[in-house]
Amino acid sequence: MKADATHESYTFTNVRIVSGEHIIEGSIVVEHGIITAIAAADSASAGSIPAGTVIDGQGGWLLPGFIDVHVHGGFGADFMDATEQSYDTITKFHASHGTTGMLATTVTASPEAIEAVLEASARYQAGGMPYAALLGVHLEGPFLSEKWIGAQNPAFIAPPRADWLAAWEQRWPGLIRQMTLAPEKEGSLPLVEWLRKNNINVACGHTDASYEQVLQAIEAGLNQAAHTYNAMTGLHHRSPGTLGAVLSEDAIYAEIIPDGIHVHPAAIRVLAAAKPADKLVIITDAMSAAGLGDGLYDLGGLAVVVSGGIARLQKGNNLAGSTLTMNGAIKLMVEQVGVTIQEASRQASGNPAQLLGIADATGSIAVGKRADLVLLNTQWDVQQTWVAGRNVWAADA
Repeated sequence: MKADATHESYTFTNVRIVSGEHIIEGSIVVEHGIITAIAAADSASAGSIPAGTVIDGQGGWLLPGFIDVHVHGGFGADFMDATEQSYDTITKFHASHGTTGMLATTVTASPEAIEAVLEASARYQAGGMPYAALLGVHLEGPFLSEKWIGAQNPAFIAPPRADWLAAWEQRWPGLIRQMTLAPEKEGSLPLVEWLRKNNINVACGHTDASYEQVLQAIEAGLNQAAHTYNAMTGLHHRSPGTLGAVLSEDAIYAEIIPDGIHVHPAAIRVLAAAKPADKLVIITDAMSAAGLGDGLYDLGGLAVVVSGGIARLQKGNNLAGSTLTMNGAIKLMVEQVGVTIQEASRQASGNPAQLLGIADATGSIAVGKRADLVLLNTQWDVQQTWVAGRNVWAADA
């Protein structure tokens, strides 16, 4: 049965609850959008849990909702569209794949285009957000390396401009949650310091930085890496590069795109072994083609061809984001990388919540936490998604 938001409470039964390092076969109760009870099926308290509306999970997995800090769009829409309709399309599509919170991620663009995204995101947050929650904005660029441009538009690459960020933060306080930049560019280190002082996470990405330059940026406050392995200097035993710093420095949260295209599963296994358990973050880097078929699409004004689910620039053939979804990422992490479902859940929910400073409210299943939840069947398909106890998507709706 689908949970009705008009009910005061409801109970999930017959579910395998992924709660931290534990799997609990049993039930949980949600009241007024908050998890109020968790009980194993064979526990003494199981029979005393109030019923409310009962949802039979049919033995499926109940996980904390996924939090995607690096996602550009989906189902034909892009956050750069800067419209409510596009934002509804994106958040609904990704909610149907278990995402309950996300950062609207930009591409390298003009200041005016970036400001349009900031304004649209602020309006969307104020408007109620009927599907997955928009938790803020991730600025990917425009302060990137021309050498590692990837699928960014080189026409809009700019030197670091602290005045732009200061003006945006003043106009939309607290909205920008993450910025991806090339830390080797002149003027980057003071900007990193400013961003971190303003509680904005800073990721190295699309960067030609040496190992030593990344260490300098970490001293300034750099705390994240965008799509690890991709668009950064690689690891050499005499020149560790950006990747070497990401692998070896515990201060860095490492994003990873587990689609089997951007990074080989064995390389993800190496990353997972190198990073502390709380510093690996699953992302989709999904573009507008996610959820649709092969064809011609647009990313930041650049033509993208999707063939066999793989997105590449029409000119240059660089990978151009992905068509990945978060439940698909969980599936690959468990089945091909070999992590446990508890570890994958932490990478998709708990770690990004910690990164964003919201782990006290969401990112895990525990009494007192917000009921941001996703129910998966044993084939990793999403059956239902809830945001703060409100059902935002159901397979049988």
